[in-house]
Amino acid sequence: MQTAIPVQRKVTRPRADALRNRERIVTAAREMFVEHGPDVPLDEIARRAGVGNATVYRNFPDREALVREVVCSVMDRTAAAGETALAENGDAFAALERFVHTAADERISALCPMISSTFDQHHPDLEAASRRTERIVEKVMERAKAAGQLRTDVGVGDLLVAVAQLSRPPAGTGCLSADRFVHRHLQLFLDGLRAPAHSVLPGAAVTLEDLRRA
Repeated sequence: MQTAIPVQRKVTRPRADALRNRERIVTAAREMFVEHGPDVPLDEIARRAGVGNATVYRNFPDREALVREVVCSVMDRTAAAGETALAENGDAFAALERFVHTAADERISALCPMISSTFDQHHPDLEAASRRTERIVEKVMERAKAAGQLRTDVGVGDLLVAVAQLSRPPAGTGCLSADRFVHRHLQLFLDGLRAPAHSVLPGAAVTLEDLRRA
């Protein structure tokens, strides 16, 4: 009996210009979501990206798909910054500091509120990006703790909550006008994370599970 040989299917790869258009749309959407919120008209996003409305809908069939892609891309870049910090061979706390400031620049705190009850928070892409980011943040903190530079009574949840709160503009202020304060206040927070600790924190270290239950 002759064994059938499987037919190799040709995989069609997106053209380079199509990929660039998609990247431009995601970048423009991120900027406008941060500046104006999730209800910004899609045609305004298309205009900023320099593409037609049809190109936006060809890549993202609805607003939810675009919001999800923006949030995932921000988490992916945050995770990449964490990987860069882990690859550094120098001062572990300095690497943690650089990671935190880079993560704040991604403005993920301004994007997270868009994931409302109507948004599929358990979409596989979103869950995978979230888990990857959390694992890397944990490793960056563990390395600083192992070096005796990061106080031991703080958890990943403590860091993520602080970065989110400190990089989110106060009520009544514009995102962009408050940006000049973000890194100053983040550095004050980071100085408080250094070991040895100069005070006893109330409560217990906040874990990722605590955040999920909140």
